[in-house]
Amino acid sequence: MDTRAVVVIGLGPMGQAMAGAFLDQGYRVTVWNRTASRAEALVTRGAVLAGTVDEALRAAEVVILSLTDYDAMYAVLGPAERSLEGRVVVNLTSDTPERAREAAAWFTERGARQLTGGVRTPPSGIGDPAFSTFYSGPRELFEAHRPLLEVLTGTDYRGEDPGLAALFYQLQMDMFWTSMLSWLHAVAVADAHGITAEELLPYAEETLGGMPQFLNFYTPRIDAREHPGDVDRLTMGVASVEHVAHTTRAAGVDTALPAAVAEIFRRGAAQGYGDSSFTSLLEVFRAAAAAPAPAG
Repeated sequence: MDTRAVVVIGLGPMGQAMAGAFLDQGYRVTVWNRTASRAEALVTRGAVLAGTVDEALRAAEVVILSLTDYDAMYAVLGPAERSLEGRVVVNLTSDTPERAREAAAWFTERGARQLTGGVRTPPSGIGDPAFSTFYSGPRELFEAHRPLLEVLTGTDYRGEDPGLAALFYQLQMDMFWTSMLSWLHAVAVADAHGITAEELLPYAEETLGGMPQFLNFYTPRIDAREHPGDVDRLTMGVASVEHVAHTTRAAGVDTALPAAVAEIFRRGAAQGYGDSSFTSLLEVFRAAAAAPAPAG
């Protein structure tokens, strides 16, 4: 098949940005979306709007999926599964590692092959090699189509397991959303005291910008499963988080976030980690993951 042809299925902001990046690089782009009007600007630039999913799948060997989740993927592709044979499906749809593995098997049963992807940029970063996308799946498939993938972003191949790209992506989202939520919470408390987000911004940047030095300091200890209380102690963390919760309550702001953090810290202290570093909470998380699920 034509190596300069590509199909993009799903034209939300991300899918539109991807299709646009391929057009910018001279690719012959076929697109499909449930709401066909979303393709209008792309068609004006030279994309071909397929009338059906079957028609889209037959237009090129490589198919880029940019859908809400894997349920949406099955709903879109299921009725057209006979047209999947011989296709390379670059599945940039976000979901769990296990669902990525299940999807890879589903595609294999239908004569297609999947590369799982996790895009590490908003739509505005598509086309910029400074950003990257996690990929996993058959290495030879990744290498064969690497030039096409690098039209979108830089590439970070994680391994043969189709679930690895989804896993690394969700790890990033775990950190991202928790960090952004903590910033919004701090803005809410600041606002209650007449402090604007703009006034808080330089201090937020300083706090978050200093995180890498903490990560670099604690990472070797964590990998060694050592949590000495020589630099910090969990009991100090309990007091600190409780002060945040009290400040939040006094400001009339929702206390759910600091209360949840405080509960985790208290649980660690109750399990005997009070004189250890706050990183000992990792053992609390691990113990919870290893605990048997409740009956029923």
